[in-house]
This record gives sequence, C-alpha cells and structure tokens, in this order.
Amino acid sequence: MATVLVCHEIDDKEHWLNSPKREDLLAPMGIKHRTFLDPQNEHRAAVLFEVPDMAAFQSMMTAPGTADAMASDGVRADTVVVLVEHGASA
Repeated sequence: MATVLVCHEIDDKEHWLNSPKREDLLAPMGIKHRTFLDPQNEHRAAVLFEVPDMAAFQSMMTAPGTADAMASDGVRADTVVVLVEHGASA
C-alpha cells in the first residue's frame, strides 16, 4: 500500500469538499482518501490517498475522466503536485 499526497489550488472550498466525484473515481479502485484545507488560504487543498495499486492510480490520474472530474470540482490543474511516500513504488 502506497501513501500519496496530492496538493492543489481550488476555486471554491465548499464545492470541492462536497463533490462526490472523488469517491466515484476512487471507491471502485479500493483507494481510501482524506481531504485537507489550508486554514490560511481557502484556495489551497490536498488529498491524502492510501493506494493499493500504484500503476492503476497513475493510470487513473492521467485519464481524461479524471481531468474532467477535477475541472468540475474546481481544481486548478496547473497547480497539482503529486508526492509519493518515500520508499513506495512510483
């Protein structure tokens, strides 16, 4: 199991927090996640993922449907940074 942190900026925190799209993408892959917001900047967010299959996760992250879901959630795609726990296979 790999731990992945994805940091990014968002347009609207309430919309981002309440969107079902993350769960729609992640649940079928067995990926658990937690969401985080920067208390000093309402446009900065992160998601911590527990990933059972990194290859499947990487494929999902580059799929057109994921880009569409992120855009719908107000994620600013040019700000996305993916960090993989040291020692986990990337």
